[in-house]
Amino acid sequence: MLKPNKYLLILLTTVVAYVLYEYYRPKPINWEPTYQNDDKIPFGTQALFELMPDAWQGAPIKTVRLPVYNFLTETKLPVRSNYVFVCHDFNADGNDLKKLLSYVGRGNNVFISAYILPDSLSTLLGFKADEKDPLKADSTLRQNFVNPQLRKAGGYNFFHDDGRNFLMINKSQHVMVIGRNARNEPTFIRVQYGKGQFFVHNLPLAFTNYYVLDKKTSDYAFKALSYLPVLPTYWDEYQNQGRFDADQQSVFRYIRSQPALNWAYYLVAFGLLSYAIFAGKRTQRIIPVIEPAKNTSLDFVKTVGQMYFQQGEHDNLARKKIQYFLADIRDQYGLNTTVLDREFIETLSRKSGAPNDETDELVRLLRNAQKSTLLSEYDLLTLTRAMERFKQAL
Repeated sequence: MLKPNKYLLILLTTVVAYVLYEYYRPKPINWEPTYQNDDKIPFGTQALFELMPDAWQGAPIKTVRLPVYNFLTETKLPVRSNYVFVCHDFNADGNDLKKLLSYVGRGNNVFISAYILPDSLSTLLGFKADEKDPLKADSTLRQNFVNPQLRKAGGYNFFHDDGRNFLMINKSQHVMVIGRNARNEPTFIRVQYGKGQFFVHNLPLAFTNYYVLDKKTSDYAFKALSYLPVLPTYWDEYQNQGRFDADQQSVFRYIRSQPALNWAYYLVAFGLLSYAIFAGKRTQRIIPVIEPAKNTSLDFVKTVGQMYFQQGEHDNLARKKIQYFLADIRDQYGLNTTVLDREFIETLSRKSGAPNDETDELVRLLRNAQKSTLLSEYDLLTLTRAMERFKQAL
């Protein structure tokens, strides 16, 4: 039976413990403004979205998870309708804006509450919207409606937003100011376009759960939306959540959307990578030790030498040893061994570093051996010792 891998057990235990810890620990309040209609956090818009059907007297309100261009070209729409956007940035390219303008020009209504809007749209409609840096705020400006029937004494204070953002109107011919801040700057306008209307608002935080459920500001969002006629209404979530709804979420996309599971995913990936790096090194196949190739030529020479010596062919063996020795001298020191004279002795001593007297004695024995007609066993042994002493002295 195979034993479980201890590294995988440690990794699995760590991941399970972390997921359980993240699941059961008290969740801190998430103050991130998502503006999503299915978020219960303070700055989601679930409360408003769920209360709108009552305010719309039963008119259908549907969620849209498509880009503006796709929705307006692929959907069969009623004769007249409303299109609502509540987001931080209203992102729309040229094709989106072209279809949106055509949609409003036919008599429909578009409500946009966002801090940042495309310059092409704002220039066409005659206003400009810039988001001020909230870190540079020195006070919180209250908001209120221009219509006396909708105005509230003292105004509305959305204290998570400094209220300094406003809409600069460039063309007043078709623009009607609906809301202003305490400095009397426009923050909510209506722009007539063709047979329809654009409603542009630049404080989307006012439509979030925190302020819709607060008694002091709960009626602001409904008063702002009351300018829309009671018609079938499409609530855009593509700007906030993208194209896929809950039924179309893949398992991986769901994991990435949940903070605890997302961190667990990274932990598993890091653990598996670490396991592959460290455990893989421990369990890799042992590299066999390869013995270096033996010099069989040396063994061959020894064998041949012993054969000559045992057979008493001392002269033949001695002359072969002299030949091999002189060949080695030629290869190693580049000397000409044809003439073994005084110059040869001095050059060999200098290049080899051997003592001059030993070199002289060796060369003398070599010359005498070359001149002899027959070398005895004594001559062979004397030559062999002299050559070995020379090699050891190097």
